[in-house]
Amino acid sequence: MRANLIWVLFRRELASYFATPIAYVFIIIFLFLSGIFTFYLGNFFAREQADLSPFFSFHPWLYLFLIPALSMRLWAEERKGGTIELLLTLPITITEAVLGKFFAAWAFTAIALFLTFPMWLSVNYLGNPDNAVIMVSYIGSLLMAGGFLAIGTSISALTKNQVIAFVITVVVCLAFILSGFPLVLDFFSGWAPQIIVETISSFSFLTHFNAISKGVIDSRDLIYFFSLIAFWLFTTALLIEMKKAD
Repeated sequence: MRANLIWVLFRRELASYFATPIAYVFIIIFLFLSGIFTFYLGNFFAREQADLSPFFSFHPWLYLFLIPALSMRLWAEERKGGTIELLLTLPITITEAVLGKFFAAWAFTAIALFLTFPMWLSVNYLGNPDNAVIMVSYIGSLLMAGGFLAIGTSISALTKNQVIAFVITVVVCLAFILSGFPLVLDFFSGWAPQIIVETISSFSFLTHFNAISKGVIDSRDLIYFFSLIAFWLFTTALLIEMKKAD
């Protein structure tokens, strides 16, 4: 695997976001909704606590719709426009192409997340928060965004239609969120063995993100997110290879 080719594609893809209104619309919507959810729905001031728990608690639900909107174009647009054939004729492997496009989308998401730093400054101005916990929560949020993106990347490679890619990605990501929901776990705990319930819970974004957002980075949570990303990117490469064979 040639890192320099991945880097070239990464820069091209990242620059393409800012060459269109997509980047600015996404960032504005993300920042606006983050503020609304944190300060109004999250009762930031009523809680009278100097932390960003309300901010991070809504991230899974923000990503549920915003990340699929970002990822739906990654490969569906290439296939619909016929540019995927041109891309694959270049001296670059499918794996390198998948990684380059994914890392560009992940870096763009990181930029949007970084632009929420005024909230971090605000909470420090209003009180004395545990900044280590906030930093770890940002890391967890970025890892979770990577998981959403990897799923969206794979679904985008499955179809030429961006709307279909968006809808399927939302449904799949929602399943990963709800698998850790008490309502779902209670349903299975009534008749299934405990090991089954724990396995279902272990697939949830919420289970691992909530653990990280408490300020503790457990190796199991890191393994979960990196394994999830690796699996879906591997699936993406397989799907593109299959489409190429067609």
